[in-house]
Amino acid sequence: MTIVSRKSRASGRVTLDDVALSAGVSRITASRALRGERSVGADLVARVAAAASALGYVPDPAARALASARSHTVVVLIPLLSNNLFVDLLEAVQRSLRAAGYQVLIGVTHYQAEEEEALLADYLAHRPAGLLVTGFDRTARCRDLIARSGVPCVHLMETSDDPSVYCVGFSQTDAGRSMTEHLLQTGRRRIAFAAAQLDPRVQQRLVGYREALMAAGCYDPALEWLSAQPSSLALGGQMLEHYVEKYPDVDAIFYCNDDLAQGGLLAALRLGIAVPRQLAIAGFNDLAGSDQMWPPLTTIRTPRVKIGESAATMLLQLMRDEAVEEHSVNVGWQLVKRQST
Repeated sequence: MTIVSRKSRASGRVTLDDVALSAGVSRITASRALRGERSVGADLVARVAAAASALGYVPDPAARALASARSHTVVVLIPLLSNNLFVDLLEAVQRSLRAAGYQVLIGVTHYQAEEEEALLADYLAHRPAGLLVTGFDRTARCRDLIARSGVPCVHLMETSDDPSVYCVGFSQTDAGRSMTEHLLQTGRRRIAFAAAQLDPRVQQRLVGYREALMAAGCYDPALEWLSAQPSSLALGGQMLEHYVEKYPDVDAIFYCNDDLAQGGLLAALRLGIAVPRQLAIAGFNDLAGSDQMWPPLTTIRTPRVKIGESAATMLLQLMRDEAVEEHSVNVGWQLVKRQST
């Protein structure tokens, strides 16, 4: 293989033509090899990759989109990057889409409608190939932007009966109800619900909690703490201290997510409260470290990797104009019973 150093006169960039010349292949073959298309043999892929590496070639996504009349960018909008739930999901999405030749552009909305609107307006102006968004709770303008763009869109974390909507998720309400029923089955009757952030999925878990307690005849709205603050270990500890002081007869706390519940377990240990003998503690999402708490935390395991992979697969089908068998995929969830209940 001959390494050449010619660069584009206009920009000084190493071009695809340079890579093709160096690898001794046509420009089309070089392009297909770098995209990982199966029609190119492994030996040619290796040769082209070596030439690109030696020359320091960096693909120009704008030029590639112009040449193919298609974008190879997928926009993913999530509420937070500080939440491991979305980090796990994003990694699964990126693995799946990169393997198919797409680049992932991440936008963080911080649960703010105006931020999501601004991000959508900006990203859609660049005509991405596809769009992944979290949940269904957004402004009318956001929904209109998505609909008018014509860009294939898949919703994450929730499901819908609307046949025009593509989504991958699970029933947050059913999961919330199941955890509450589990606590009832252990003999608990004064069950508190401690929640932060209060995004739509947390609200759906709250609905399940209420339904289960109302059915059992022991629902008390005074035992709900619904905070708009971000979730944290510190807040979870404060919530436990609040219940112990104000409602000493509370025998279980269902936290809306694991970081709060982990904070509750640490506070119980600090205060000398025996878990679960005096007070049962449960969480949601089965985040890293929950199985290492003392005692290990009972929680709902959410399949965020599966959601990411399934959503990416669905979006790839839509972008390729392939038939999608199910518009709404319910990946389920798992109640993980550990020693905290």
